[in-house]
Amino acid sequence: MADHQKRSRAKDEARARGESLFAFTDGKIHAFESRTNYQKIIMRFIDWVRDQHNVRDLARIDEQADELASLYLLERIEAGYSAWTLATERSALRMFFQDRLLTDCVELPKRRREDIKRSRGPAVRDQHINLENWRHVINFCLACGLRREELRDLYVREVYQKRKPLVVFVRHGKGGKDREVPVFPGREQAVLSQVEQRHPDEHVFIRISSLLDIHSYRRQFAKDLYEYRSGKSLPPLEGRLRSADLDRDAALYVSRCLGHNRIDIIFGHYIR
Repeated sequence: MADHQKRSRAKDEARARGESLFAFTDGKIHAFESRTNYQKIIMRFIDWVRDQHNVRDLARIDEQADELASLYLLERIEAGYSAWTLATERSALRMFFQDRLLTDCVELPKRRREDIKRSRGPAVRDQHINLENWRHVINFCLACGLRREELRDLYVREVYQKRKPLVVFVRHGKGGKDREVPVFPGREQAVLSQVEQRHPDEHVFIRISSLLDIHSYRRQFAKDLYEYRSGKSLPPLEGRLRSADLDRDAALYVSRCLGHNRIDIIFGHYIR
């Protein structure tokens, strides 16, 4: 773990040394959410090794790491798991075994925008929740676009006025980065209503239903903010992006509000 350390700093140092930043990693985990996710992946892999290959000793697994991990990923590919899931699983395995070339012989499926399924339509869980009971959380998300874990960890004191805009401060977001998110103009009351007359050291939300599709609200925030900042309609859903169809400055602004710093992620995962 490299808690409270910024991955971007390690990246800047690697850039200064002249190292390639393609698939960059500093060999550390910068957020507990990532650690939890990686642990689940590794425990699933260990269970698979035990059940499918009757190998229970970690030393033996270490000796056969590349072979076992490659077979595991091939089975997951055959089962139809998404390119994003498979890439995350390989990253977790490489981190666990401390081997950046692990499973290098396995060609993972290409990640294509049209294959993204997350938050792109109705989900089964929508049938098991009354969204009106959670309207206060939904409206808050549409006002600032925070991730689930960022909402969970947010304190009342981290919502404040800075000059004119109302700001939501995110501590140690993805990659260990802090950021200030200006609240979407006109949606300030959705944020203020959750913090007014409350103790600064309270969490803003005591509970957030696991059935809420937080990513879909984050995506809607990104789309609305892009249109607001650019004065343009959203780019077409199909085909290649043309320069005339996009506003790079607006996209970069949205990217930074979401805790990214790349416009390709914004167009590929949020705006289109």
